[in-house]
Parts: sequence; structure tokens; C-alpha cells
Amino acid sequence: MKPYIIIPAYKPDPALVSLVKELSMHGLSLIIVNDGSGLAYQTIFEDCQQIDNVTVLQHAVNLGKGQALKTAFNYFLNNAPTDCKGVVTADADGQHLVEDIINVSTELNLNPNALCLGARNFSKGVPFRSRFGNNLTRFIFRILIGHSLQDTQTGLRGIPRHFLKSLLKTNANGYDFELDMLISASKQKVKMLEVPIHTVYMDNNKSSHFNPLVDSLKIYFVFFRFLIFSIVSGLLDFLAFSLAFFVFGQVLFSETLARIFSGTCNFLLNKELVFKSKERILPEALKYATLCLVNLVFSYGLISSLVFLGANVYASKLIALTGLFIANFAIQKVLVFGKEEGYSASI
Repeated sequence: MKPYIIIPAYKPDPALVSLVKELSMHGLSLIIVNDGSGLAYQTIFEDCQQIDNVTVLQHAVNLGKGQALKTAFNYFLNNAPTDCKGVVTADADGQHLVEDIINVSTELNLNPNALCLGARNFSKGVPFRSRFGNNLTRFIFRILIGHSLQDTQTGLRGIPRHFLKSLLKTNANGYDFELDMLISASKQKVKMLEVPIHTVYMDNNKSSHFNPLVDSLKIYFVFFRFLIFSIVSGLLDFLAFSLAFFVFGQVLFSETLARIFSGTCNFLLNKELVFKSKERILPEALKYATLCLVNLVFSYGLISSLVFLGANVYASKLIALTGLFIANFAIQKVLVFGKEEGYSASI
């Protein structure tokens, strides 16, 4: 049983009908989602509906690419034969060639437990906004997740059946959903395979509804929230350390007191406002306390070493705080607040 092809579409070009016809001729079943395109585009979807093996689902209003995909996932899980390995998502803007869609579909059939990603070559001939968005996402993804991918923003993806239910639980509904999918795959240890595909941009990708500023900010907003709260907690940590050191003159005691005070504030902020975890507080608090203990050992060792080498104790404290920032984000994201059911991607 070949994977279903899912195409979310918002105000698509009439060429979508030709793409759907050609895919249907290869014996593929398709789910097309009209994401609130409006009456002016109704004829395109009606023409798609007349093609063999095609189901058209419709949103009354535009809900975003992520929600369109989840609508199709839900339909697939409820209606597709159980021996179907999964789905292949493709974009409606002409970026994905039929041969590439079929290649990703074949790869998913051969690797039914892997997330198969169609990887474009960004070395040349790529519009700036697409190259910028992909490079930025690659950089952040590599820092936060520790996994390097060539194309993090590809819309051509072969998604295994067992992975779809967890994706339905995420709260991301726009372009951020695709980054959320990669993060979820990494957390659940889903193998990720990249399949080389052609790099196609129709008319410099003008048909894309991706806004490189607005949508990129949505994608990375969770990182910015973490940064803001880390700065607040860092200031509290520094003030508590400075006050304790001024009174007692002991680095270890001052650092311990500061870590307890700022760590409690940071844990509550990150749980409720950054990662929005819904898991029980005690298991996460224990994991966070362990992280704080590791931080204490590391920061005390670094501060003591810098002071021994002649550095100012307050400057040494600032250096230690800076060094722990990125590492702590990745650890908290994956290990402390990382259980799939509790992950909320309002990024």
C-alpha cells in the first residue's frame, strides 16, 4: 500500500490540478486541504475532487499550514487502510516535482519507521528569503537539538504512520509546525533520512505565503522567551551572589545561595511560560534540581579558576552565567520539559 500524498493549499495556482492528475495517474491516493482559500479558488478544488483517488477537505477560514496538515493527518488515520505506511506531504506551489514526490514515497515504504525529508541544494539559484530562512533554522536547530540537517524547511516529507498521532497533539498551526515536527522527531528518537530532490522556485518563489520576518519570529519565539527569562533569572542570580559575597566573602556559599534563589524563579518561568509543560511538577523539579547541581559545580569551578588566575570575582560570575545559557536551553528543552505530550510549540 503506497503512502497517501497530502497537499495543503491556500489560494493555489491552477497548476495544482495538473500536479494532482499526474500523481493520481501513478496510482497514488491524495488528500488535498483547502485552507480557507475563498470562493475565487473553489473551482480549482472542485476540479481536484473530480480526479480519481482524491479527497478534498476544506477549512471555512484560513487556519495555517500546520493545521491543514493536521486535518489531513486526522482524516488519514481514520480512513486509510491500516497497512498504509504513512503519508507524504507536498507543497501546492509547484516546488515539488512528481518524480521527487514519488522518490520520497518510495523511501518511506522502504523505511516505514523513519521521517524521510526531501532535501534541496541551497548552494546556488535560491531566492534570498528561502536561503536565509533555511540557514537560520539549520543553525538554531543544530544548536538546540544537536542534529544537523541540510534542509530544515522542506515541505516534502514522508511521515511514518506511528508518528502522526503525536503530531496531532502539538499546538503549532502555522509554518512553525514543520520545525516542531523535527524537534518532536528528535525527542522521540525517530530516525531522519534526507532524500536529495530538485530545487525548484517558480517565479522566484513569489507564490509562497511564507513571510520571512513574521513567520521566522513565530518559529523562534520560544528561544526569545527563554532568552528574556534567562536574562531576568541571571540578573537575580548575579544580585544574590554579589550580596552574599559582599556579606560573607565566600564563593561557594554565595554561589549556592544564588543558584537556589534564581533556580527556583527560572524553573517556574520556564515551565509555565517558555515550554508550557503540562507534566507533573515533581518529576520535572527533580530533573531541574539535578541540572542546577551540575550548574553549581560547573560555575563554582569556573569562577574559582578565573579568580585564581587573577580575574575579578564579579566579572568571573558574569562569564559563568553566559557560558551556561545555550547549554541550559538545550538540556531543559529535551530533558527537563521534553516529554512529547507536554510540549507546546507556541513559537
